Amino acid sequence: MATRAPLSSLAPSRWADSELARRVALAREVVEEDARRPRMKRLAGELDWVAEPFRRPFRRIPVAKCANPQTVMVLPGFATHPVRMRYLARQLERAGHRAKRWGLGMNLGPQEDTLDRLESRLLELRRRSGKPVVLLGWSLGGIFARELAKRQPDVVGKVITMGSPFSGSPRANNVWRIYQFVTGHRVDAPPIEAVLAEKPPVETVAFWSPRDGIVDPRSACGRPGERDRAVALRCTHMGFSYDPEVVEAVLRELNDD
Repeated sequence: MATRAPLSSLAPSRWADSELARRVALAREVVEEDARRPRMKRLAGELDWVAEPFRRPFRRIPVAKCANPQTVMVLPGFATHPVRMRYLARQLERAGHRAKRWGLGMNLGPQEDTLDRLESRLLELRRRSGKPVVLLGWSLGGIFARELAKRQPDVVGKVITMGSPFSGSPRANNVWRIYQFVTGHRVDAPPIEAVLAEKPPVETVAFWSPRDGIVDPRSACGRPGERDRAVALRCTHMGFSYDPEVVEAVLRELNDD
């Protein structure tokens, strides 16, 4: 019987075809689990972000200077670049806080060294600021923030997640098939060890929204013991990066420190 050659020994074009086929199979995976996901009406509401840049020039969010400025490490959501969170970061800086990028560019999912690289970035920010750093993570970025705080609890002042699916089924969302195609691994088998629902040993606040069209609100809210507090907001999932209510809620959390 003929043996199958490993992918590494295939010609580049054949390897690419095989890898593409593998990822397509992951995206089309048939699973028995019937995880609850936001309805299509909610998902359609996420298109609101398209009009956001046109509304922004006419929006004025009142921002008061804070008495105790914080250094905030901002972690973007899955398949987004830190640029998508620039507006939110600028509002924090208007209040006197120091908003810092996570340093990894576009978030294309976890790799084996992702947490190691984030840990180095976190320690650098802690050294430069001289005090604990607040982690502000949107969606998958919030998952990374929670895991990072478990590694370095003495360096993290607080974790704020925004629409992050840390509770319940990892398929309780409308993008898990896209996630598996992009990352090349199953959503419940990432290349890093993590117990998502386990609360970090620092203050952990979960922002969630009943209007979320991508992540099941219950997954982002979490259960008692999985986070310290849950704060309900009225925004879409994409809106966590720009909605005025989100900006005000984040500033309240930072000003409480």
